Amino acid sequence: MVDESLTVIVREFDVNKDRERVEAVEMSCEVGPNHKLSLFTNMFGDPICRVRHSPSFLMLVAEIGEEIVGMIRGCIKTVTCGKKLSRKSKQYNITTHTNQIPIYTKLAYILGLRVSPNQRRMGIGLKLVNEIEAWFRKNGAEYSYMATENDNLASVKLFTDKCGYSKFRTPSILVNPVYAHKIKVSPNVTVIPLTPSEAVILYRNRFSTTEFFPRDIDSVLKNKLSIGTFLAVPSGSYSTESWPGLYKFLLGPPYSWAVLSVWNSKEVFTLQVRGASRVKRALAKTSRVLDRALPWLNLPSIPDLFSPFGFHFLYGLGGEGPKSVKMIKALCGFAHNMALERGCAVVATEVASCEPLRFGIPHWKMLSCAEDLWCIKRLVEDYSDGSVGDWTKSVSEFSIFVDPREI
Repeated sequence: MVDESLTVIVREFDVNKDRERVEAVEMSCEVGPNHKLSLFTNMFGDPICRVRHSPSFLMLVAEIGEEIVGMIRGCIKTVTCGKKLSRKSKQYNITTHTNQIPIYTKLAYILGLRVSPNQRRMGIGLKLVNEIEAWFRKNGAEYSYMATENDNLASVKLFTDKCGYSKFRTPSILVNPVYAHKIKVSPNVTVIPLTPSEAVILYRNRFSTTEFFPRDIDSVLKNKLSIGTFLAVPSGSYSTESWPGLYKFLLGPPYSWAVLSVWNSKEVFTLQVRGASRVKRALAKTSRVLDRALPWLNLPSIPDLFSPFGFHFLYGLGGEGPKSVKMIKALCGFAHNMALERGCAVVATEVASCEPLRFGIPHWKMLSCAEDLWCIKRLVEDYSDGSVGDWTKSVSEFSIFVDPREI
């Protein structure tokens, strides 16, 4: 006779009856044992907040009896997986910048897989992954991918050994603290805010063939959480008063320029570092006191990461020309000052490990992750476009587009 109390049932998340139990599982999974540092996420009572802004999303829970023992979130979007030459010469104009056009695929993303510590090694994680993949296939996704820390052996083993995923990309998460004083932006750079419509045109024109570029970029840039898109140009080329508009800029851009957009993650969830010793807390507090007292010395200070803190995420970083790295650095300084005004503790971004512009992105090594790990899996037999073939076997590009809706 089967003991029904031990039967694992996977079903769709119900906010009315599951919210508190899901939060309890989240807390049990994210607080590390033996006083090790761990990262706790406060989702403000909305367990699907991290996928809510995606075009299509789902959250599943695993239940044994009346107890929720695991959960998983997934979302689907259409992104660039490659590029090819256009056969139409009319494509070679301002709308596409080059004669290369993007090849799109429907991509699914897995995040937030959690299993209660007391119910691990029972196949619950595998069952959740299988169920969310079934939903992906039903909704036409061709590929599925997930992200995890490179040293998270349990997660890597589950996805690569049992779920059929392969290691795909190793981008870098770059995190910089927000100091108690403003950063001086280079006087040789002018920062021009773009309207959402201008930003859409610029990104489609210059970055639509970038790997993982979302086809619905307009939905991203016009989302209420997207604070704005900012263009850096050499001083003297343009000013906010003499800005001629995006079309004229594209017809004759300056010799160097850069762009980035800012996403207000603080409105979605906050983070908190737990498990730090009293010594580490005291050192961090001392650094902040000195930084506030002596701001002209630019002393490195550690923000209060041991209390819930918000952050801004920088996305869509790109640029052209010999000074583009310096332009990105200026934009990062501008974004830092914006985060300071809005009460954020850190500014973060994620870029390809070989991204040329990363040298202009200020970050602290102790807060950053040099190698995040993305694993990918083909969900269907056929290819959406034969000129790409199997995307899982493609060579890494210099740049990727990290969608802020999935952080």
